[in-house]
Amino acid sequence: MKKIVLLASVILLMTHLGFAQENASGIKEDFQPSTLNQPGKEYPMVNSQGYARFRVEAPDAKAVSVSLGLGGRGGTVLEKAEDGFWMGTTAGPLDEGFHYYHLTIDGGVFNDPGTQNFYGSTRWESGIEIPAHDQDFYALKNVPHGKVQQVLFYSESTQSVRRAFVYTPPCYGKDQNKKYPVLYLQHGWGEDETAWSVQGHANLIMDNLIADGKIEPFLIVMTYGMTNEIKFGSGLGNFDIKQFQTVLVDELIPYIDKHFSTLANKDNRAMAGLSMGGMETKMITLNRPEVFSHYALLSGGVYAPSDIKDKSQVKLIFLSCGSRENPDGIKKATEELKNAGFNAVGYISENTAHEFLSWRRSLYQVAPLLFK
Repeated sequence: MKKIVLLASVILLMTHLGFAQENASGIKEDFQPSTLNQPGKEYPMVNSQGYARFRVEAPDAKAVSVSLGLGGRGGTVLEKAEDGFWMGTTAGPLDEGFHYYHLTIDGGVFNDPGTQNFYGSTRWESGIEIPAHDQDFYALKNVPHGKVQQVLFYSESTQSVRRAFVYTPPCYGKDQNKKYPVLYLQHGWGEDETAWSVQGHANLIMDNLIADGKIEPFLIVMTYGMTNEIKFGSGLGNFDIKQFQTVLVDELIPYIDKHFSTLANKDNRAMAGLSMGGMETKMITLNRPEVFSHYALLSGGVYAPSDIKDKSQVKLIFLSCGSRENPDGIKKATEELKNAGFNAVGYISENTAHEFLSWRRSLYQVAPLLFK
């Protein structure tokens, strides 16, 4: 009897001390609600190893599964319990960072009511966050914070009112005579102008860099790249950049320079984009070399020395991707640019694929290099 009491006391002590038990498959039972859950919702949950666990109420369903987005490594089939809830745990740990996902219930596609929604894959998707070991650089901290404000501007070329979001640093407006450089930052296919500040935490990355004294403040402008009209996988070579190029260069940039305190010249203007936004960045910077002096492609291809007619007009070329994408291609292209006399920097995000942690890290790396 004493041994049983002692064993129970040890188990209770281990639980209070935070020791995680493992089930037969080696999965630690230290699951906690995802940080992106709706208020008061327990599921989905994430454990310290990066596994995700889902619980969905669908008592009349015949089959329920979870489809994770890029970087999520496949889907998870849920099993029905006696209480009518469907539960399941991913077969393996997920990459650190943010993932889109949705539920498939009897063939229909639905969002998980337990978590928040994020615009991706040309629709509002559920999202889950796997805590990253280096998440401090995009964490919400007690530091001075800038603003992300919506602006509506009229586009003559499209005969429509369009939207952009503008990040202004904490110091913006305190000195009426102070003017700032601008980074035009583009989202990927399936996303929109909300992606970089919501999924990407671009504003928090900037706030933390500024608070740490690692960068001089600048503005970030994020607008819709008009990319979602192209069906994914249908051949991006058919994409015509002309319409968006007109909106960005001839309409949005003049609007920003008129309504914000900017250094309205090429030397203080950069363009960057992730994935398809990187493709847009490459096209526009090559088509309109008089507009931008700093280029960054984040999982969005590469520049070759022959692409650029006058290298003296380019102050920086930054190329990046996840280590599970095409790291050799990034390294090779960066080396070729350096050998040709360009100020080129390559960056590989370790243990990530085509996903937001790759791009959060890339922004963190490139921001201190801009406008030097």
